[in-house]
Formats: sequence, structure tokens, C-alpha cells
Amino acid sequence: MTNPPPAPEPAAAAETPGSAAPGDRQVPGPRRPGEPRRPTLRSDLRASWPDGLVALALTAAVFVLLYLRIRAKTSSTVTVMPFMADAGGFWMYFLSQAFGWSALLWAWGTVILGLLLSGPRPSRLPLSGPRLERLHRTTSLNTIALIAAHALLFAAELVRHDTAAWNSAVATAFVEAFVPGGYDSGTGQIAIPVGQAALYLAIPLGLLFYVRHRIGPRTWRVLHRCVIVVYVLSVWHTLLYGTNVWYDGWFRTTVWLLQLPVAALLLLRLLRPARRSEKLPGRPGASAGARTGWVLRLGGRLAVAAVLVALVAVVASGRDGGRGVPPADTSSTHNHD
Repeated sequence: MTNPPPAPEPAAAAETPGSAAPGDRQVPGPRRPGEPRRPTLRSDLRASWPDGLVALALTAAVFVLLYLRIRAKTSSTVTVMPFMADAGGFWMYFLSQAFGWSALLWAWGTVILGLLLSGPRPSRLPLSGPRLERLHRTTSLNTIALIAAHALLFAAELVRHDTAAWNSAVATAFVEAFVPGGYDSGTGQIAIPVGQAALYLAIPLGLLFYVRHRIGPRTWRVLHRCVIVVYVLSVWHTLLYGTNVWYDGWFRTTVWLLQLPVAALLLLRLLRPARRSEKLPGRPGASAGARTGWVLRLGGRLAVAAVLVALVAVVASGRDGGRGVPPADTSSTHNHD
């Protein structure tokens, strides 16, 4: 397929407006006269169009770049799937790829914004806190839209090249694109379900903010932090199945490089949490529950630190899990699965 359905983060373990202040455990009450209006899905959708236009412009630019590289036969996609050298016959697939890359970039930005909002951040930023919060929400919404476009175009491409009857082709494409386990070819047996998991988790986790007053701020915060899992799945999907990053090289290494600020900000967020209840005391408490919580918090910090070290090692060594570039004549030696 192509790049991940990122997920949208999407992903940010951030605190957005309307969440409870540190220590609050009550569901927010009705808005008082003079208080700012609570952000709603409708208001954020209206505010998301400038960000969405930028995303579409970037998608168009990526599509043109992919198309030209395919035509020139300089893209690794042609090496992975030589039959796609006829760029005009597979334009929908390349458009799906373009939406996938835009979705991954928007998910990355959403995660960065969320971690900046929920943890320590520079005292001087181009935007104020409320504007950063709104941008975090609008990029999340646009990430969901980009992911959906990526998946739908992939399914449409499957329909377009299926020789079966139209109804049968649509049903097959739906199963392969949207049903876990439905795609049973090569690396896609793992990569496609990973992307599907990112998509199906991203939508509810990304929209829970707008019903946080119903489920309670504490529950919302716990669920919202799981969004980082969506982002990890998105990146994993890309590295497994993105034909542009199929082989070792600078482009694949760049994808790994982009994960360094995410890991660094997440570690900083854990080491210097905004809420007093999330800080790691010097020693565990006396009760069994306190000791368990202390061990889990310490384990989380150590795990993220280990991930950061591993990312530095991957980027520095260039050994990033890509395949070796095959010889020029792959007619009998290269398995494209």
C-alpha cells in the first residue's frame, strides 16, 4: 500500500481546554455567565479549514512529486512493484500515498502540539496557549480526514483494478482495506491491520474531547493519553509498508529522525508532569497500591528513555530496518511481498 494511515493523533497526550485543573475530579458544571464558551466539534470544524487547505496543498505537492518520480523511474515504488511504471494507470494509488504522507505529518504535528501543551514548554512561543490548544484540535480533526482519504483511495484503487463484477469488486476491496485480516498478501498481512488499528483507534480517541464533560475529565485524560499508541501504530505501518521507505536510505532514516523530538518531549512530559499527582516521589509509599503506581511510573520513564536512546542509535548507525536494495535485474531473484 503506501504510507500509514496515520492516525491522528491525533495523537497527543495533551490537555486541551475544558479539562479539569490539577487535582479536579468533578465533571465540569454548566457554564456561568461571562465564562468562555466550551469548544464544540462544530466550532472546531469551522476553525479547521485554513489548516485543512494547507494539508490539501501539501498533499497535491506530494502527489506531483510521487507521480514525476514514478514517470522517471527513480522511485523505489517502481522497484517494489515494477508494474506501476505506468504511472497514469495507478494515479489513484499515488494519490492515496500522498494523503498517507500528509496524514503522517499532520499526526506528527498534532503529537508535538499535544506534548507541548501538556508538559513543560518554552516560555516564548509564536502562539498563545489557547491558540495552540485550538490548533492541536484542528490538526487532530484534519488528521482524521487525511487518514480516511488515504484508506478510501486505497480501497478505490483496489476496486478500479479488480476484473470481477462491480459489486463483488467493491465487497472485496472493502474487506481488504477495512477488515483486519482481510488483506492476505505478503507484508500487508501485518502492515494493513496495523494501519487499520491506528485508524479505528484514532477516530474515537480524537473525538472524545467533545464529550469529556459526559465521561468525566479524569476518564478523558486517561483515554486521551492512549492516542500516542495510535501514532506509534501509524509510524509502524509506514515503515512496514510504505513503498517510498521500503529500502535503506536517507528517506527512511528521516522518518526515524522525526521521532526523536516526539520521544524527547514525551520523556520531558513524564519527568516534569504538570499535575502533582503524576510526579514520581523519591521513594514508593507504604501501601501496595502506592508501590505499584510508583513502579509503573518509574518503568514508564525508563522505557521512554530507552526508546530515545534506541532512536539515536538507529539514526546514527543508519541501520533502520529497511530492506537491502535489490540488483537491477530482479526478474527472478527478488520477492516483492
